Amino acid sequence: MKEISSLEDAGLGLGPPRQPVSFQISVLTIVKIVLVLAGLYLLYLVLGIIIIIFVSLLLAALIDPLADWFQKRKIPRGLAVLVIYIALFAVLALIAILLVPPILTEFSELAQNFGTVWERLTATFGNAQEFFSRYGIDLEKNIQRGLQSLEETIAAGIENAFGTVWGFFGGLLKFLMVLVLTFYMVVEEGALKRLFRSVAPEEHQPYLADLLTRMQQKIGLWLRGQITLMIVVGVLTYVGLLILGVDYALVLGLLAGLAEIIPYVGPIVAAVPAVIIAFSQSWVLAIFAAILAFAIQQLENNLLVPKIMQRAVGLNPIVSIVALLVGARLGNVLGAILAIPVATAIAVVLHDVFKLSEDKS
Repeated sequence: MKEISSLEDAGLGLGPPRQPVSFQISVLTIVKIVLVLAGLYLLYLVLGIIIIIFVSLLLAALIDPLADWFQKRKIPRGLAVLVIYIALFAVLALIAILLVPPILTEFSELAQNFGTVWERLTATFGNAQEFFSRYGIDLEKNIQRGLQSLEETIAAGIENAFGTVWGFFGGLLKFLMVLVLTFYMVVEEGALKRLFRSVAPEEHQPYLADLLTRMQQKIGLWLRGQITLMIVVGVLTYVGLLILGVDYALVLGLLAGLAEIIPYVGPIVAAVPAVIIAFSQSWVLAIFAAILAFAIQQLENNLLVPKIMQRAVGLNPIVSIVALLVGARLGNVLGAILAIPVATAIAVVLHDVFKLSEDKS
């Protein structure tokens, strides 16, 4: 202490001692934090109900234009929704009956006949197996195990998908709740808008009503456009591979359709198995399969997307991929299905927030 005092006396002082830092939190701040935490906990408790409402909103956005089409032809909206329900259930039943068994059969055949496929590949590649054997790698056995695992995973995935959805709904009652809510949203036009008006402050009601309308329109346009693209690309791939004579065309067509949900990367990933299977039959056939995939991709980018998705403003591809990964991590199959619609709705809100910030600045 004496040394420091002498330094200060010499004009080389270290300055006044630092005051201890103190944090003061008001009671109001504590109350706000508690309310936020309580709100988050309440949100967690009612998350299942929120998801039911959101699924109903998605289904309503999907079938609302069809109900409008019936209404223009003097058919009541209630009757129109019932007709749409019957048609949707009929289509889903046909898909389950006609497509699921052949797809599982093709996967089973691919796993069982992989030895023949591998012989074709090794005959084309020459000494590939010998090269890997030098390092103690049984390439044929490893790939065959991978295919068997893939078959089991897909079969279990289909079963788990239905199990996940059914487990989420918790039985017939909650499933009926979705159908009833969707029916009410479509038949009673503006029902959700009236709900917002009843719970929101009067000065915010017009904006919330407009926000909900834009969300529903954007999600509906994206959903209908995406389903159309998946069907068209899947069918074109299946028919093209079938005409070329590529084995397992149905599975490869299904993969191409499902891969459409992943921007840019999906079509490339879906094309690789088709080219490999074609290559196992003939290198010329592999070239034609690659040309087919390229032609379908160009048709999609230059004709289908501009026509089908012209009114649907899509998300950034990176955002879409991240949303899918996060959704799958949080909610498995159901989470992945809901991920992009949720991201689309959030994008609408963020667009308004950024626009408001720009206007203020």
